[in-house]
Amino acid sequence: MTIKRFENHVPDIHPTAFVDEMAYVSGQTTLAEGVSVWPSAVVRGDINRIIIGRLSNVQDGAVLHVTHGGEYTRPDGLPLIIGEEVTIGHRAVLHACTIGNRCLVGMGAIVLDAAVVEDDVIIGAGSLVPPGKVLESGHLYVGSPVKQARPLTEKERAYLRYSAEYYRKLAIRTQASEA
Repeated sequence: MTIKRFENHVPDIHPTAFVDEMAYVSGQTTLAEGVSVWPSAVVRGDINRIIIGRLSNVQDGAVLHVTHGGEYTRPDGLPLIIGEEVTIGHRAVLHACTIGNRCLVGMGAIVLDAAVVEDDVIIGAGSLVPPGKVLESGHLYVGSPVKQARPLTEKERAYLRYSAEYYRKLAIRTQASEA
C-alpha cells in the first residue's frame, strides 16, 4: 500500500481499516473503523480533507479527490466527506462532494464538486452528478446528468447495509489470506 504524507499531513487510518497494497492514500485523509480501500483506488487528500466514515468501502480503480481554496474557487476549497456504510463502486470518481450514510455510488459514476447525496441513495452505474446537485434521500438516481428514477425498495435499502458489511468481512478475509 502507498500511504503518503503531504506537507505536514499524514493519513489517519483506523487500526481496523484495510488499505490494499496497490491502493494510494495521502495527506489529510481519515479512514474510520472498518473502512476498506481496494486495489488501484486513489484517495488523494493533498490539498483538502477527505473523511471516509465507518464501514464504507472504496472499490477498485475509484478516484477520490478535493478542491483547493483560492481566488478562482471557494476560499477554503471543498473537502470530500463520505458517511457511514457507503459503497463506492469500481472506477467511480468522487470530487469535493458530500455523500450521506448508506449510499451506493455505482461503477463508473461521477459525483462532482459541492454535490450533496443525502442518506439512503443509490446512484446508478455510469451516472453523472453535476456540481452543486442535491440528491434526495431514499431514491435511485440514474443518467448523465442524473435524474431521480424512483423511490428505493425495502430490499434495496437493506442491500445498502448488507454491501457495507460484506466488504468489511471481505477485507478481513483478504488480510487473513495475506498473513
